[in-house]
Amino acid sequence: MANNLLAGKVGIISGALNDQSIAWKVAQRAHAEGARFVLTNAPLAMRMGEINKLSEECNAPIIPADATSTEELEALFSGAQEKLGGKIDFVLHSIGMSANIRKKKHYGELDYKFFQQTLDVSAMSLHKMLAVAERQDAFNEWGSVVALSYIAAQRAFLDYTDMTQAKAMLESIARSYGQRLGKLKKVRVNTVSQSPTKTTAGTGITGFDAFYNFADMMSPLGNAPAEACADYCISLFSDLTRYVTMQNLMHDGGFSTTGISAEIVDVLTKVSGMQE
Repeated sequence: MANNLLAGKVGIISGALNDQSIAWKVAQRAHAEGARFVLTNAPLAMRMGEINKLSEECNAPIIPADATSTEELEALFSGAQEKLGGKIDFVLHSIGMSANIRKKKHYGELDYKFFQQTLDVSAMSLHKMLAVAERQDAFNEWGSVVALSYIAAQRAFLDYTDMTQAKAMLESIARSYGQRLGKLKKVRVNTVSQSPTKTTAGTGITGFDAFYNFADMMSPLGNAPAEACADYCISLFSDLTRYVTMQNLMHDGGFSTTGISAEIVDVLTKVSGMQE
């Protein structure tokens, strides 16, 4: 149900690849809540995905931009302000990529050039976005920036490899730039640490299904679906959360604060019994 939470607001939504993407769901919800926005993604990702379909559905123009390129980000923010008729109220950073994960390299054999690329694409791109926006004075006061993260920023998870460091850097940048933009323009910057989600990127991780099922059994509410994450992002773009900033907000059904669940105890007990 729509409540016009974003009526009159304009923004930029990055990272929508297909209808499995969290960014795709955020765009649909933002449109339903009355926002106007520009969609953006890297040119290669746009060729692989279905962003034109989303553009038509939400009546949202597309401005391609490589988030690692300051020049292309400058064109993105200036172009978005031109197309939307004013300064920006919200930005979704939903950008992440690891060639090491794609090539199934374990943590001890990381390709360091790929590692640097992971950090640049998945984390430093947030800093570049916000620095460009600051230089252009692109934000309205009380604007909101949300970047999507994952609990691997705080904990070690097998097969998440260099994305672990990328998410930790992403959260650190959000805190540091949140302090800066809060003072400059009352803009808030937060990260949302989402449950394992069956997106194109997520399912590319080795052992994802086992990982997904474990988190689902551990979480009192179960894994949070992409649609629920989109709802949470909308609340953070809205005026209802004006004083929430520099936070890493867990949206994981309680996984992050659960020691062990009855479901996991039951599974381990059965396995132990089988081995005796």
